[in-house]
Amino acid sequence: MSTYPLRLADHVMEEAKRAAAEDNVSLNQLLSAFIADGIGHRRAILELKDRAARGNVDAALAILDRAPDGEPDPGDEPVDKQSPAARRQ
Repeated sequence: MSTYPLRLADHVMEEAKRAAAEDNVSLNQLLSAFIADGIGHRRAILELKDRAARGNVDAALAILDRAPDGEPDPGDEPVDKQSPAARRQ
């Protein structure tokens, strides 16, 4: 286990303390979990970018060209064709 002196803006520290109290965990547990989640999120984004860079646009478009035409399922319509109420959900 390592330690690191972390400087936070006062308003961020107050919000973190409030969140830790709401979750009934220590501030250390909360910040450790947030950092771990952030690292996992970053790793996932980098993996998606790497996979996208290896992707073959022509092959993907060829697959889409073979897909049958049909109406989208409810909620899958393009945003410009959705009702205002559906866009807010």
